[in-house]
Amino acid sequence: MAEERYLDPTRAHFDAFKALPRDVPINMLNLLQFHEHAQYPEGHPSGAHGWSGARAYEEYGKTSGPIFKRVGGTIIWRGKMEAMVIGPDDKQWDSSFIARYPNSGAFLEMVTDPEYQKAVVNRQAAVFTSRLIRFGEMDGPDGFG
Repeated sequence: MAEERYLDPTRAHFDAFKALPRDVPINMLNLLQFHEHAQYPEGHPSGAHGWSGARAYEEYGKTSGPIFKRVGGTIIWRGKMEAMVIGPDDKQWDSSFIARYPNSGAFLEMVTDPEYQKAVVNRQAAVFTSRLIRFGEMDGPDGFG
């Protein structure tokens, strides 16, 4: 049985995202597992480069980065997975980061930008599977409580 993969949001997930408050800062946890070799659509010029998935994702970052910054996005944390402590042993992430947006409207502006739509082909070619999780902010005591 083939492993279920997650690359782009489903309509239901995207609708749920859009239904949440739009005027508050959001943090988006990105967990990425790359293809060994980027998987571009047939005839796409970048496919001729023979890039790894990691290299194709780097290109996505270069081409989408100016749009991300223009809408007010910032990376607030980036990490390299070292060990699974709680969770399935078969899930290893090649890249992890938290992107902060001033509000969900900024995220929506980015993903609907025509230049972003051109850049995202590199992400789609790079990523084998991923998770993108929206987090709001909470007030509370320091610690785990």
